[in-house]
Parts: sequence; structure tokens; C-alpha cells
Amino acid sequence: MYASHAHATGGIEVVCGPMFSGKTEELIRRVTRAQIARQKVQIFKPVIDDRYHKTNVVSHSSRHVEAEPVKDAVEILQKVYDSTRIVAIDEVQFFDATIIKVVSKLARRGIRVICAGLDQDFKSKPFGPMPELLCIADDVMKIQAICTVCGAPASKSYRLPSDNNKTVLVGEADLYEARCRAHFDYYEEDEDVKAFSISLGGLKEVNSNGEVKLNNENTI
Repeated sequence: MYASHAHATGGIEVVCGPMFSGKTEELIRRVTRAQIARQKVQIFKPVIDDRYHKTNVVSHSSRHVEAEPVKDAVEILQKVYDSTRIVAIDEVQFFDATIIKVVSKLARRGIRVICAGLDQDFKSKPFGPMPELLCIADDVMKIQAICTVCGAPASKSYRLPSDNNKTVLVGEADLYEARCRAHFDYYEEDEDVKAFSISLGGLKEVNSNGEVKLNNENTI
């Protein structure tokens, strides 16, 4: 669980995982407990996230808390009250690198910062500011979802076939599924191998060890 010292001295907590893993649910749970303890809480989310509601933070199970949409990370700093003890930020992956400085500054002010977001994009690559955010966090909870193919624990967000290849494409079950590693069939390194194959023009095969064998039998 999150570090107890974060309550007294400020700290950064990150809840991450793939889509449909319950990240927002966990953020709401922590916020609700803080509100029961009569702590002043402010909740923010990027304005781009309007899937369920323009202002509320809403989980896939329809639990919700009131939040304030912001266009960028700096706006969070501008809107935090002096009396606020806890700042919660949902869909944190949609912010730019400035969010790192913002949450660090809030933590130094003695504020407990709770962030929730995707750690990987649909290509299984680190999403936006998440790598650095995870690095500076005092506590990290990585949650798994359930693979829609086999029911195993899922750590990937699989994007259903689409003409849109943008990294940021806001959607739900109409666009995404949770997948385990075995059933996640988009790996950018595979695309790199294909491109390498085309550029060489003489690719014979890629063996089980990932070695590229050419027609002249040289191994890369």
C-alpha cells in the first residue's frame, strides 16, 4: 500500500496499468477515504477525457467523483488551494512532461498527490510522462486487467483494428481491449524487423533466437 509518511509530509502515489484494470476505481477509493477523514481534496483530469462526463472522474463500473478538467499541468498548480491536503489526477498520461515538475512541487508543499494512468500505450511503449513519474513516485501500484481472449492477467491495452494510428485516441470498449502478453499481437520491434527485411531485400528468415539470417547465410 501507499507509504504512510506521504500523509504527513507529502508524497507522490501512482496507480497504473492497462485499460479496464481499475485504475480510476482505485483513485476514487483513496479519494473517498480521504474525504471520510475530512481532508480537503481536489481532483483534476485532462480536458481531453470526456468519455463518460465532462467534469466527473468516472470509473468503468460507473463510480464517480467530481473533478475539474484542466487543459495543461500548470493549470493544476494555479487552481490548488492553500487548504488542500490531497490532489488526485486521473488519466495523468495525457499531460506533457510538465506534470513531473507540478506533482513534485505539490509534494514538496506537503500535499499528497495521487495519480492514475496508463503506463503503456497501444503499442506497448511507455506512455507520455509515465516513465519519469513512476521513477519519482514514493509508491507505485501496478494493476492488471483480465485478458479478453483467455482470461489471464492482462498488462496490455490492445487497440482494435482502426485506420487511426495516433497514440492518443480516447475511447472505451469500442476501441480497446485488455490483453495478456501472449494475445497482444502488436509489437513495434516486429515492425522494425519487417522494415529491416524490406531494406535488405535478401532476408531469409528470423530464427527463434531473433537472429536475422540472410540469403548469403550471414547472421546479424
